[in-house]
Amino acid sequence: MNKTIRRASVFCLLMVLALLVRATWVQAYEARALADDEHNRRHTIARYAQPLGDIIVAGSPVTGSKETQGDDLRYKRTYTQGELYASVTGYSSQAYGATQLEGIYGDVLDGTDDRLASPTDLLTGERADPGAVVTTIDPDVQKAAAEALGDDRGAAVAMDPVTGRILGMVSSPSYDPSTISGTADGDAWRKLLDAEDKPLVNRALRQPLAPGSTFKLVVASAALEDGLYASVDEPTDSPSPYTLPGTTTVLSNESASAPCEDASLRTALQYSCNNVFAKAAADLGQDKVKAMADAFGFDTEKLDVPVRASESVYPTGMDEAQTALTGIGQFEVTATPMQMAMVSAALANGGELAAPHMVSKVTDSGGTALQTYEDGDTERVVSKRTAEQMSSAMVTVVEEGTGTNARVPGAEVGGKTGTAQNGVDNSNTPYAWFTSYAKDASTGKQVAVAVVVEDSGAARSEVSGNGLAAPIAQKMMAAALGR
Repeated sequence: MNKTIRRASVFCLLMVLALLVRATWVQAYEARALADDEHNRRHTIARYAQPLGDIIVAGSPVTGSKETQGDDLRYKRTYTQGELYASVTGYSSQAYGATQLEGIYGDVLDGTDDRLASPTDLLTGERADPGAVVTTIDPDVQKAAAEALGDDRGAAVAMDPVTGRILGMVSSPSYDPSTISGTADGDAWRKLLDAEDKPLVNRALRQPLAPGSTFKLVVASAALEDGLYASVDEPTDSPSPYTLPGTTTVLSNESASAPCEDASLRTALQYSCNNVFAKAAADLGQDKVKAMADAFGFDTEKLDVPVRASESVYPTGMDEAQTALTGIGQFEVTATPMQMAMVSAALANGGELAAPHMVSKVTDSGGTALQTYEDGDTERVVSKRTAEQMSSAMVTVVEEGTGTNARVPGAEVGGKTGTAQNGVDNSNTPYAWFTSYAKDASTGKQVAVAVVVEDSGAARSEVSGNGLAAPIAQKMMAAALGR
């Protein structure tokens, strides 16, 4: 009996020791991990214990906070013109987390960033007053883009070619982040998740699509940089129609009457001649075209503006026929509107690409800058001569070619239209693209824009870059130039 009792006592002692060891381990080693766990409700309670800092557009906040009733989460996020700025702010939700600027600068906006703490805060452990995020968005450009897109599914981006400041970014359809900011907004959340048009996706940054003929700007730049053609006005060796190398597939042009045979790059851009750019891509080879695309920003895994953009892709491992198809922005070439705006911006800026960014500074509660984002951080993409020739050819597109709907009175406007195939054998509605730039010599203002309309409800025969996307770009450019 005593032996049994001793064994039971030893077992119980071992269990107690194991419990003490486990408790010590949790308290000493795992406490920080548990405290930092994103599912720890204490973080959410602390985040919404006071009003959040604001995201600023043109000196005015487009966010706010309001006190809740009967909840341990004292405040919740509100948005001014939420649908208009959702593609910029993202959302901050008590139940579903935070995205975009709300998520990237969450510690500044809720006061937990160490840079906000005063010596008194450090001694007392009190949370600092929240800071603010100041954006580069121009409300006039943003509004023009949203109104012009209307109910169409698509996206638009405008940036300053010289500074890299993003002046407008709209994704349609949009949503109001206020409808999902609380804990009792499950129905609104599920509706957004289940929506066929995916309003939570930022199409301007996160939805790469075939860019169609807008990619011809990249191919033309490569042809000039490589010396395949000495100038945009030199005749090319381009039969029309053009048979894809190694195949019997004939690549036709949109207009059989267009002067595309042996057309110069200027004329080929003006009439959007497929034969010229398919052959140029094949003649250059995929490596040279890819090098040019990469210089413009394609195949960049970490393009942060500061929200990370999806990678725009120029494919590799192709045969000659596939390479030729990439020359007209098809096969497996994909691009975001942000990327195509960067192409126009670099050509408008003398061949130098300014790093795109939509935040100018992050401040403390008193407005003192904690971090600033410099304008004009540039990299050379093409020579100044190539940029000047390409800009001149883009002006011809708008003045005399396929992009006439983009004209802005009193301004120099250059652009390129695109209509990209969508689906197997182009079975779905094509995408309508337009990328452009505008300059006002009297004020020095400049802007580069890219627009894609995925679906406008228009008949298939009415889908074109000039018909659907160029008018949207025109309104954005006019707004940016103050016209």
